[in-house]
Amino acid sequence: MCGIVGYIGKRKAYPILIKGLYRLEYRGYDSAGVALLDGELKLYKTRGKVADLDKMVNGHSAEGTLGIAHTRWATHGEPNDVNAHPHFSQSKKLALIHNGIIENYASLKSELINRGYHFESDTDTEVLVHLIEDIQQNERISLEEAVRMAMNQVIGAYAIVLLSEEQPDQLIAAKKGSPLVIGIGRDEFFIASDPSPIVEYTKDVVYLEDDEMAIIPRSGELSVKTIRNQEKTPYVYHLEMQLSSIEKGGYPHFMLKEIYEQPRSIKDSMRGRLNAGKGIISLGGIIDYEQKLVNCQRIIIVACGTSWHAGLVGEYLFEDLARIPVEVEYASEFRYRNPVIGERDVVIAISQSGETADTLAAVQMARSKGATILGICNVVGSSIARATHAGSYTHAGPEIGVASTKAFTAQVTILSLMALLVARKKGSLSTSRYFQLLAEMESIPALVERTLKVNDTIVGISRIFQHAQNFLYLGRGYNFPVALEGALKLKEISYIHAEGYPAAEMKHGPIALIDEEMPVVVIATKKGSYDKVVSNIQEVKARKGIIIAVVTEGDHEVRSMADHVIEIPETDEVFVPLVATIPLQLLSYHIAVLRGCNVDQPRNLAKSVTVE
Repeated sequence: MCGIVGYIGKRKAYPILIKGLYRLEYRGYDSAGVALLDGELKLYKTRGKVADLDKMVNGHSAEGTLGIAHTRWATHGEPNDVNAHPHFSQSKKLALIHNGIIENYASLKSELINRGYHFESDTDTEVLVHLIEDIQQNERISLEEAVRMAMNQVIGAYAIVLLSEEQPDQLIAAKKGSPLVIGIGRDEFFIASDPSPIVEYTKDVVYLEDDEMAIIPRSGELSVKTIRNQEKTPYVYHLEMQLSSIEKGGYPHFMLKEIYEQPRSIKDSMRGRLNAGKGIISLGGIIDYEQKLVNCQRIIIVACGTSWHAGLVGEYLFEDLARIPVEVEYASEFRYRNPVIGERDVVIAISQSGETADTLAAVQMARSKGATILGICNVVGSSIARATHAGSYTHAGPEIGVASTKAFTAQVTILSLMALLVARKKGSLSTSRYFQLLAEMESIPALVERTLKVNDTIVGISRIFQHAQNFLYLGRGYNFPVALEGALKLKEISYIHAEGYPAAEMKHGPIALIDEEMPVVVIATKKGSYDKVVSNIQEVKARKGIIIAVVTEGDHEVRSMADHVIEIPETDEVFVPLVATIPLQLLSYHIAVLRGCNVDQPRNLAKSVTVE
């Protein structure tokens, strides 16, 4: 959600900035812009894609070794050229880019209008750049000090980068709530929302913490201080990310590449943590909190979107295996309903990016009430990873497609390991059952590899249903969250209305929708409530519904009733979500491609949702 890129050094800035914006397209946006300083401040911005901005700049002056660039996901004001970032100050000597939301922008704007300021856009960002200039001029202080004072006046979330025509040898950045990373090169610095635009140039980065600002010089040392003027010594991280991981590698879309990466990403998430032969699960990130999990009164899982669906699978895992009560909460609702949280509760926060604003706010609220907070994230050094007591990284690798695929299965993998670890320590599983599940889990990457071979079958099914207006997804037990996730994927990238339901709940409403035009996807694996699901299929067929069934290999009973069948390898009920999700991801992908949709960048969506 919104992307920031900045550069200061000896190279020409524009090629670095525009390439960085292309790398950040996965975050979701509706306009783009760039400001360059080469004696004078030049600004180009437009509604649309980064390619539209690149086309606009072509033929104009794009010189300068200092610049900032931005992709905007609209919050205040519609997507148009005027509301796009960067924004000028009144004098047009300052240019600012901003991720996040300034909550008190209206009162600040009213005050600035009374002082004679004119606003061209509807954004909260323009308010901020005018405020900085107003403070600098009235207080007659340095730009650095003006930024610090302004940050103490604003309420909300922000990651900003500011450049000044009068100070051509520095950039100023500040952060609260929205991520910001600074790459350290040789006599040059790179600034971005996340490391993907930086990794090509340097592996050494500094993550700004909340309420910190950085003075970034053309050469010399990076200076970091708090907005209360306390000097900080920045910690330099070394990135493990490889450039190849954020490129398509021959696939037509990042989403398809990431679907096919799941045998590896699941294996990487287990690597070093699971030794089935010795019966060992080792989660080093939570080792100091294992006993808290074992003895906890209940587990509360907070997440949003796909991560919430992974949390639902986690609920089945912890209650089934470890016999611990679990509540799964939408993070966006959790903090606003005054939940009852105690010191014996363990809260597990799940987020692919580790920057999801609602989940981060839920973490902070739960932590203030004394709960133990564990995180499951995909991004090292992310805000949620730093805000939790402990946790586990998923090792899925960068996920560029907006619709999450490999992050979901990696999250479920970590939850499975956690549940098995706690179950073993609690003694809620027999030794034979425990070893059986570990051996089965170790085989999951190979089973996912086999499942991917159904791709051609799914292409054929997708051709038949590419023009459908509605889909219904049904599952029971462990497969209920899979149904929800399958429906979400279809909605996200094909724009077809789809709903996921527990199969038994169909009778309590959705059955009214079923007719000969309604495709119904049923996850009907030969585990758990198989006979009940068969009955639900018969109910759909009795009303002329169209059945697309995901079944265990060799299943003849459901095949005889279904209109279309997708076979997956057999595995234990506990791990079915890791396998059954794969064909639903492929189904949504191929239908979206056939409909001509932008698979990697679906409309209105953002990869990292950094506003509430």
